[in-house]
Amino acid sequence: MAAGKAPKKKKETKGKPKAQEKEEEGIRGIVRLAGKDLSGHLPIKRALLKVRGISHTTAKIAANAINSELKISPDTKAGELSDEQIEKVDNVLFNIHKYGGPKLIFNGRKDYVSNDNVHVIMNDLIFANEQDVEREKRAYSWRGYRHAYGQKVRGQRTRNTGRRGMAVGVLRKSIIAQQKGGAASKEGGKEKKK
Repeated sequence: MAAGKAPKKKKETKGKPKAQEKEEEGIRGIVRLAGKDLSGHLPIKRALLKVRGISHTTAKIAANAINSELKISPDTKAGELSDEQIEKVDNVLFNIHKYGGPKLIFNGRKDYVSNDNVHVIMNDLIFANEQDVEREKRAYSWRGYRHAYGQKVRGQRTRNTGRRGMAVGVLRKSIIAQQKGGAASKEGGKEKKK
């Protein structure tokens, strides 16, 4: 050891030890909310974030609606809910637009069919988006035209980005170089045979 230096101590690991899954009584490991399998160990307010179509703000509104309508605290673990409570929570989630909140957070403002502000989640959201795009294509609006040809829809620039497929300019140069090289090798092979 060098003079004046103390021996190095082993670093102690700080923080929590590795999480050990404890099976607590009355908590299910997996809960199905709004058609999505969620961990039963998460609080409801965090479990809602895993559902497609529910963001942070929407999750807060949903947790408040669940608290006011069903008297279930947002900090309650999802695995502690009974089957009846899960059905009621699903009903709240699929009809969240009826429980208040600013209309700007809803993903179906001025719905095409009902002309109401709605909020759709999970498979209904995927279906609604596909129907919106197909309706634009059938109407052959500018947005539908851009969707149909696979171009950017919202006015972004396309000179440098959004390119799909092979790079044409580089490909041509390499093909021409290969063809010239291949033609030269074929001519050289013919001369040797003569």
